[in-house]
Amino acid sequence: MHRAAQTLVGTHDFTTFRSVHCQSASPVKTLDVLNVRRDGDVVLIETAARSYLHHQVRSMVGCLALVGLGRWPESRIAEVLAARDRTELGMNAPACGLYFRAAEYE
Repeated sequence: MHRAAQTLVGTHDFTTFRSVHCQSASPVKTLDVLNVRRDGDVVLIETAARSYLHHQVRSMVGCLALVGLGRWPESRIAEVLAARDRTELGMNAPACGLYFRAAEYE
């Protein structure tokens, strides 16, 4: 999952990972950090960016879960990102279990 997640780090058109209800003027965002690690039975995902699209994190986590479950190969994340097509999205992760931890400013 972590290796697949690194495909999403950087500046990309995240249309595939954008809710149809998103009001952002542009689907292009810069993802600074997307780390995935295990702590026992728990999978911890840390992400950092200046801003996100509506449901972007839930969409990315849902697709990474498909990789972790063995339903998608790691390479599928790059394909889905490049498609820029919401219909290519595997699934959204449920909101429960996802927590906003902090906003950090320089």
